[in-house]
Amino acid sequence: MANRIVLNETSYHGAGAIMEIPGEVKRRGFKKAFVSSDPDLIKFQVTSKVTKILEDNGLDFEIFSDIKPNPTIENVINGVEAFKKSGADYIIAIGGGSSMDTSKAIGIIIANPEFSDVRSLEGVAPTKNPSVPIIAVPTTAGTAAEVTINYVITDVEKKRKFVCVDPHDIPVVAVVDPDMMATMPKGLTAATGMDALTHAIEGYITKGANPITDMFNIKAVELIAKSLRGAVDNSPEGREGMALGQYITGMGFSNCGLGIVHSMAHALGAVYDTPHGVGNAILLPTVMAFNASETGEKYRDIARAMGVENTEQMTAKEYRDAAVEAVRKLSADVGIPADLKEIVKEEDVNFLAESAVADACAPGNPREASLEDIIGLYQSLM
Repeated sequence: MANRIVLNETSYHGAGAIMEIPGEVKRRGFKKAFVSSDPDLIKFQVTSKVTKILEDNGLDFEIFSDIKPNPTIENVINGVEAFKKSGADYIIAIGGGSSMDTSKAIGIIIANPEFSDVRSLEGVAPTKNPSVPIIAVPTTAGTAAEVTINYVITDVEKKRKFVCVDPHDIPVVAVVDPDMMATMPKGLTAATGMDALTHAIEGYITKGANPITDMFNIKAVELIAKSLRGAVDNSPEGREGMALGQYITGMGFSNCGLGIVHSMAHALGAVYDTPHGVGNAILLPTVMAFNASETGEKYRDIARAMGVENTEQMTAKEYRDAAVEAVRKLSADVGIPADLKEIVKEEDVNFLAESAVADACAPGNPREASLEDIIGLYQSLM
């Protein structure tokens, strides 16, 4: 079977990378930017780090900020209308997954108006045209949306999130500047960092994994394990390591898929507005233990990448347990809650599980998970 690999066209990495944006804009002949960024980033003058560079270089732009932490169909519809009125010809997405995902949906619909019903983009949508060009500037080290072919939208009416997979949505330029992440509070740094670790681990063990995606994902596990604690303490080395680690796993998981940690976390986000990274972090060790029997020797690699010593002398049970425990400890060290007791209501468990089973990420899980299995996993954390 042939394995397809889709990567973004151009990326810049390192402190000060945002200074490269004007050169890319001018080389590509873009005229006006639709700057898509969430209200908090505008309020705390993170967005202005980029717009000031645009102003200094005489580049026209308009700001759109109708974006929620779990972006909704309404956000996308409003963004499409705002883009049409703006006269812009490209998008600069500044923020975490919310800004990126909203921008991708807007860009796809503008280029493919027959998909104006946002729900029609769920799954692998047969769009014909590439998105409006997007320059993606992440401010969190987690989603890697700047290099993936995925985005997630919340259907408030149906209380569910849906995953869209489309090679046409990938940004043309990714600008991964750790200085843009330096203002993230500790809690957000921890949550988004654990989201990145979940991407790397799920991508490494998913049914769709292959040697190329494995190369990206296991290196990402190593970088994230070394860097996340430092990033939470706002060390430059930690920020830089996380910026790179989350991008590397983005190149991996975008090309091989994920599993039920993401399916279950999507359901939590849709029903309770739980931050995606927090949901992933709470679920990851428990789901890893559930999946362990179907992962061959890959947990040995994960344990080693997490810093566990003497893995070559361990039995399968020992290195699998060690991998799970290393993830659990990292999560605890950066302040992630250990369970879902403060989040999930018993009466919602069946609906959450049904949503998780129907989620686009579920088929990639290395172990088949029934509705009853997923109900049990939720309940075990309550």
